[in-house]
Parts: sequence; C-alpha cells; structure tokens
Amino acid sequence: MTTTAALDAARAVLERTPPASTPQREFLEACFDAGLAWVQFPEGLGGLGAEPGVQAAVDAVLQSAGGPVPFDLNPMGYGMAGPTVMAHGSRELKERLLRPLYVCDEIWCQLFSEPGAGSDLAGLATRAVRDGGEWVVNGQKVWTSNAHKARWALLLARTDPDQPKHKGLTYFVLDMRDPGVEVRPLRQMTGEAEFNEVHLRGARIPDSHRLGAVGEGWRVAMTTLMNERNAIGGGSSVRGSGSIGSALRLWRERRDLRTPVLRARLLELFVRADAARLTGDRQRVEQGDRPAGAEGSIGKLTGAELNQDVYEFCMDMLGPDAALYSGYNAPPAGGDGEDLPRKFLRSRANTIEGGTSEVLRNVIGERLLGLPGDLRADTGKPWREVPRG
Repeated sequence: MTTTAALDAARAVLERTPPASTPQREFLEACFDAGLAWVQFPEGLGGLGAEPGVQAAVDAVLQSAGGPVPFDLNPMGYGMAGPTVMAHGSRELKERLLRPLYVCDEIWCQLFSEPGAGSDLAGLATRAVRDGGEWVVNGQKVWTSNAHKARWALLLARTDPDQPKHKGLTYFVLDMRDPGVEVRPLRQMTGEAEFNEVHLRGARIPDSHRLGAVGEGWRVAMTTLMNERNAIGGGSSVRGSGSIGSALRLWRERRDLRTPVLRARLLELFVRADAARLTGDRQRVEQGDRPAGAEGSIGKLTGAELNQDVYEFCMDMLGPDAALYSGYNAPPAGGDGEDLPRKFLRSRANTIEGGTSEVLRNVIGERLLGLPGDLRADTGKPWREVPRG
C-alpha cells in the first residue's frame, strides 16, 4: 500500500463522512473500516498493510479537516494497547478488542506502576498464580490514568518469584469489571482525579487473555513502553498543533499582553516545536515496518519539557489572569476560552508519566549512544531475594 493510496482512502472517508457533520463514533468507524486506524496493521484489523510512516501523512489529512486525534480520546488504548495486542495477541483477541478500542466504545488503562515499583518497573510485586485455565491476581497498582473509566487494562504481574526480576513476569489483558478489581481515585493538583490506585484481590483472568508466553512479560512490556513513548512524544504532523498551538492562539487573541521579550520567547518555542514535529515525522519514516524502539524516548523527553516551557510562557503572558483557574470555580483565563492554567498544572506530570526524564536519558544514553549502563546490584538474583523498601 503506497502513501498515495492511503491518502486517497483518507480523502474518500472525509468525503463520505465529513467530521463537521458526522458523529464522532461514526467517523472513527469509517476510519477503522478504511484501514486508517493503524495503517501498518493488516487489512480487516484497522490497517492497510502499509509502512508505519504513512500514518503521519494520513493523520495530517484527517486532522486538518477537523477529525479527532485518537490518542487524545483513548490514550492508553490507541497508543499502547493497540500495538501490543497486535504484536502479541491471538487472532481472536485482535478481532475482539481493536475495533471497540479505536471507536472508543471501550477505554483502556495500563496497570504497570506500583507503590514500590515505579521507575524500577521490573521490581513489581503484584502476583498472578495459575488456577487451571485462569490466573488469579493479587496486588496493588498506582498512578493508573483512566482506570475509573476503563473497560480493559494492560497488566504486568509476577508469575515466578524465583526468577530474576525481569524474567519472572507475565503480561495479561484484564477485564476491569471483574469483581476482584477496586479503583480508588487520587486527587491531583488540577483538582481532578484523573488517575487512580487499583487494588486487585482475587481478580481472575482467562489464560486466553495472556499476551506472549509465560515469563516473557518484560519483552511484551517493552512493546508497550516503546509505543507509549512514541505515541506521547510523536505528536502531530500538523504545524502549530499541540501545546504550541495554545501559545499561538493566546498571542493572537490577547494583543494587550504582548511584549518584545515574550515575542522572542514565543519564537524560540515555535522553532523547538517545529523541530520536534519534523523529527517525529522523520523518525516514523526511518522506522519503517520495524517495531517501535528506543528512538521514541527522544520525542517523549523533548516533548514533555517543551510542553512545560510552553505553558510556563502562557502563564507569564497572562500575568495575574493566570490565577483564574476553572478548577477552582473561576472562568478560563486563556484565549478562546481555553483553560491554560489547568494545562500548565497538568503539564508538570509530563516529565514523570510514560517514563521519567531521568529514565529516558538513561535509555537514550545506553541504547542509542552506547554509553555504559548504570550499576545494578540485583542482576541475576531471584526476585524474592532482592531487598524491598
């Protein structure tokens, strides 16, 4: 499938189901059925069998016409679950899960981090024990975005504590409606409860919902994490989209707040944003049909820090108006009714979620630049013998 053919398919969808007059779900169904959800997937599963780099061009056509951004609607589903299920799931799981995921009938979350295993994800303690054709799961996860809305979860659990920490893990798809799942919201500084802690007490998972082989969970998790960083850091191919678009709208609409110093800062931020956009496009093209790799850490690292700098610029431009935060019952302070104070507060999490900036610098240094790795005192030790805090 050539880029030209994929773009023709995108234009045909726009002609039949224009986003401005078509319900969102119906538009997404049309995109999935036309193979525009993940163009690199096989036909019939939301794809066209094209190279992944074609997706950026397709997204630019759809979104320039007003189409929604799938990652914004179902981030853990579109950015992480879809590629992981495609890479490691059975044909039955792919056919059952991918379409409802893309059209947002079923929201997803990611049960990875734990109170004692954040950046050291492989040290997690949640246990899954085989019981006939099922697995019984007990443990606790934390910082789980959208767990309160999710139907399905990507779950990484320990199945063999006698193996070193990276080798005793297995990966599952968990039904969040199971009676053994309890979700408790965590309030954040925006005033919202966007993420949660999740307690698993005797939750049951059929073995058919296992992704990859028993004990191969870390390898499957790398598929998720690499795609997560690519999805977060890849951004849009549309110039002026994303966080820099917020700053540009504010500049256009609040002429009374402009100063030469702010103008210079905005110009620098725009250059950084466009460099990040073009770098993301180039990375997708060079990746071809290879699985997502460590290169995605570059976009995630730079994009997270860019977001924070952009919204800090917006707060500086707004001055005292930046204190008008709708989360505390004040009107939005940004241009076009945009809630910039909320976005500023929310952006503080960008350098933590999806891999901290410190972890990503290690990934880039070790896997891309060939620098020596960190010293690891627990290498080769059975997990149960490693001291835990």
